[in-house]
Amino acid sequence: MAFYQFKRTQRIPTDRKILWDFISSPRNLSKITPSDMGFLIRSEVPEVMYPGMMVEYTVKPLLGISTTWVTEITHVQEGHYFVDEQRIGPYAIWHHEHHIEEVDGGMLMTDIISYAPPFGFLGRLANALIIRRKLTQIFDYREKVLKEVFG
Repeated sequence: MAFYQFKRTQRIPTDRKILWDFISSPRNLSKITPSDMGFLIRSEVPEVMYPGMMVEYTVKPLLGISTTWVTEITHVQEGHYFVDEQRIGPYAIWHHEHHIEEVDGGMLMTDIISYAPPFGFLGRLANALIIRRKLTQIFDYREKVLKEVFG
């Protein structure tokens, strides 16, 4: 099994509380996910996340094929970071860290995704040809939306 990391940072001209309130609400995830991914939250979600919270989605990551994705919020340090990990979904491993820190002019948001595609050699090939590019497209979209939301 191959293991990869994807990291993206973005400066956002806002304060910690406003950014945290936005990114820590599971309901905002659909706003920052490209529509062609067919993202839909299937479970009840509270306004504020908490450690141990499970969220079920349907998503169409490849070729418009719908799949169930269940993530657990495993760590939360209010106003600083949270971690979600896949429990059911397309990856052998998916661990996504969301960090925010104060910088001149606002906040720096850092996403670190550690993941392993399934299927050995085929997963490595899929990462080289599709997965890495798709992650870049998703985070390019998120960057654009967050610039629209926060200026």
